[in-house]
Amino acid sequence: MILVRNIRLPLSAAEPQAFEKALHTLRVPRSKVEHTGVAKLSVDARHGQPKLVYTVAVTLKQPREEAAFAARCPDAALHSRADFTLHAGTQPLAHRPVVCGLGPAGLFAALLLARQGYRPIVLERGPALDARVQAVEHFSATGQLDPNANIQFGEGGAGTFSDGKLTTRIGDELCDFVTEVFLQHGAPAEIAWKQKPHVGTDLLRGVITSIRKEIESLGGEVHFNTALTGLERKNGQLVGITTTNGSFACEALVFAVGHSARDTFSMLMDSGLVLECKPFSVGFRAEHLQSEIEKSLYHEAAGHPALPRGEYQLSQHVGERCVYTFCMCPGGQVVASASEEERVVTNGMSYHARSGKNANAAVVVSVGGADFANDPRRAIAFQRELEAKAYAAGRAAGAYAAPAENVQSFLEGRGQLHIGSVQPTYDRGVTAADLGALLPGELADTLRAGLRAYERKIAGYTAPDAILTGLETRTSSPVRLKREEDFVCTQLAGLYPCGEGAGYAGGIMSAAVDGLRVARAIISRYAPAEG
Repeated sequence: MILVRNIRLPLSAAEPQAFEKALHTLRVPRSKVEHTGVAKLSVDARHGQPKLVYTVAVTLKQPREEAAFAARCPDAALHSRADFTLHAGTQPLAHRPVVCGLGPAGLFAALLLARQGYRPIVLERGPALDARVQAVEHFSATGQLDPNANIQFGEGGAGTFSDGKLTTRIGDELCDFVTEVFLQHGAPAEIAWKQKPHVGTDLLRGVITSIRKEIESLGGEVHFNTALTGLERKNGQLVGITTTNGSFACEALVFAVGHSARDTFSMLMDSGLVLECKPFSVGFRAEHLQSEIEKSLYHEAAGHPALPRGEYQLSQHVGERCVYTFCMCPGGQVVASASEEERVVTNGMSYHARSGKNANAAVVVSVGGADFANDPRRAIAFQRELEAKAYAAGRAAGAYAAPAENVQSFLEGRGQLHIGSVQPTYDRGVTAADLGALLPGELADTLRAGLRAYERKIAGYTAPDAILTGLETRTSSPVRLKREEDFVCTQLAGLYPCGEGAGYAGGIMSAAVDGLRVARAIISRYAPAEG
């Protein structure tokens, strides 16, 4: 297959015109072409009138001719599917491998193990997705929180209630495998070619359930409402685990608990394992009218039916720190994401259609080990302290209401909230509060500097009606459990730290890829357990 890049066309153009231009660029006769298709589609809005930018995939009837045609064109390259051949190891497993956590990392680790005949046992502290959705909706309506069934915990992990982005910067060939699995299980076909693919929280739920059912159909077991409580060791080797629903013998454990499993992190440290501090970020959610964001991005072309919903990614270095936007949700909503009682946490999510009036994104500032004397317990305590302050600041408006203020108010330290054209979408309600007073002064001032810089990048970012809702504290795990090149924990043989919670991923795609890497390491070392 040949990929022909940089096919630039006006918004009025359609796919057939992109295909014709690609063939003309390659100088290949149509009689030689077996198939053409869109491999990637993006929008370039940097220079006035936006342009559609295609990458077209061309397959010839005689594949051996593709190299010669590709060599003629500087914008063309041969593309072949990465080899993902697996070879099972020879060391026999006495017991089936255990996967702890059914977020993207655990889900894809379990899927690969199941497809290779290892019949994994999967433990998830929260419920299956249908029950989890009911618990989330109940919390949204009543403020009654289930600490094990919420935006953070349950089948699918925290990413289930998000925009369902599949973008990543890791550049791993396993990303194609993840995309293929999503397509096999009902994700929209467009994720194969859009520059910024997303599934949406509504469609993502069905995909996750379908993958889990494949795992079960291949002999895997999924134990919901089952949390890891301890590790059993002998001579530096893992030999078993304890859970809230009994014990399991195992010598290979995929530890993929997610970034909010603070009690599990404490259990590891109490058992003698050393966790490291890793960078994470804190801040709030910024909401604007989606239409205003698109006017700033697309100018006079805003609203054109060929354009996707406008989205942005901003960053600004301020001294030694970075202020950046995270998990931008076009046409989305801000959601109550607490997993501990009397603590407020914000996050954002979008449905596949992204049809809401508001755009929202986390605006956060980086913190790291140096802020906490490299003590992971202090880093976790810092997150909790911020969440407790946010709860107290919003409590007068109801359980788990969130503190909020206009962007200009935050910049001036006034703690005022005027609701105009931007209606806040946080589902437990908001009340006026001084967000800067909830954060350490240096972090609040750094965020203010970042927001002022954003106004120079997106006109209207600090507009009077724009709203900040806080606090956002779960951007990533604050800790890392160190592992070696073979993915085994440095401190305990048989324990495989994996995914976002263990400090090795950030987002759905990178977590899924890390799950595949860990599963591949187990497969390459061990033969499946008998029986």
